[in-house]
Amino acid sequence: MSEPNGSNGPQDEPNDGSKGGPQDPPATEQVNIEKLPARNRRRFPDISSRAYEHPADRSALVALRKLSGFDTVFKALSGLLPERSLRLLFLSDSVRVSDEQFAHLNAMLRDACYILDLEKSPLLYVSQNPVPNAMCIGMDEPIIVLTTGLVELLDEEEMRAVIGHEVGHALSGHSVYRTILLFLTTLALRVAWIPLGNLAVLALVTALREWFRKSELSADRAGLLVGQDVQASMRGLMKLAGGNHLHEMNVAAFLKQADEYEASGDLRDSVLKILNVLPRSHPFTTVRAAELRKWSGSRDFQRLMDGHYPRRTEDKDTSVSDSFKESAQHYADTVKQSKDPLMGLIRDLSSGAGDLGGKLRDRFTGAGAQTPGSSGSSGSSGSSGSSGSSNGSDSPDAPPADRPPES
Repeated sequence: MSEPNGSNGPQDEPNDGSKGGPQDPPATEQVNIEKLPARNRRRFPDISSRAYEHPADRSALVALRKLSGFDTVFKALSGLLPERSLRLLFLSDSVRVSDEQFAHLNAMLRDACYILDLEKSPLLYVSQNPVPNAMCIGMDEPIIVLTTGLVELLDEEEMRAVIGHEVGHALSGHSVYRTILLFLTTLALRVAWIPLGNLAVLALVTALREWFRKSELSADRAGLLVGQDVQASMRGLMKLAGGNHLHEMNVAAFLKQADEYEASGDLRDSVLKILNVLPRSHPFTTVRAAELRKWSGSRDFQRLMDGHYPRRTEDKDTSVSDSFKESAQHYADTVKQSKDPLMGLIRDLSSGAGDLGGKLRDRFTGAGAQTPGSSGSSGSSGSSGSSGSSNGSDSPDAPPADRPPES
């Protein structure tokens, strides 16, 4: 990451109480005052999206762009999905956020754009839908949409993190690919009767979903940079999982679930985890919370808060190979630190472990948990396999149907 250039580092901004004065400021100064955040938080002038983007997000997007036929589909859909159509859709059947409508959300949007140094705020709409949801779409300019279910679910600081999350999507340019994903998901249903056509569309949808799940981890980080309140970000994710019964929930216990999810079971459970997440547009909320907790406690996050972050003016000098190197290092570190049985097997394979066939068998059957004297017993093996099967049977026989994307 680059070093800050003097006053270009993050800045502490005054709160609303500093706005008053005996005389009205000049018009140009008044515009700047309106953009000030609602409380003391750091601002990040000229921040590049590279500062918060998850390495897996960048590598998945590069892989997506290399997918056969993607460029052709992208160019075709760019012409088929005009910006005017999207804007008319939300203008006609949603409430546009402004100083006159949902003024508190409008203030949060200006706040988020000020913190992340966006010159122009995306359009923000509230749409009637009881399902808590938010998205950032648009081919030319990003449009942010919040559902009424989400607005009613979250408190002020939790909502601030969500709006920062969506502004992070906008800064990273995710809205274009999100729009294509929405269109292709609908198209896949309409051409399901065409065997080869459906397979081609599903391949693109699967690749886009894989990238989008990773992009959510990046946007969660952007939400934390805007809100600068880790507990609020965690509460928001917890509410998406368990609803508005905050007095019945606990952030620490919720994070323990993520640890259990990663470490529990054998290789069969690892495969089931992959199958369960494939139809989803978002990672599981416990996984998102654990990833955000890890990043908020990292040296990279602290350096960013201290003003050491890459800037947009440097983006043109950043090569794709640099992103690949960073992503490769991230995956290597993930494999080393992961408690997942599949990642453990990969560690064994990469370290040249001896009885690879035996290790693979033991990981699938759960026999590795048995004592050395009982591991060769067919009875023990059968018992262990039965135990692993019962763990896996908690998941439904088929992967859960995708639900509307969470914030």
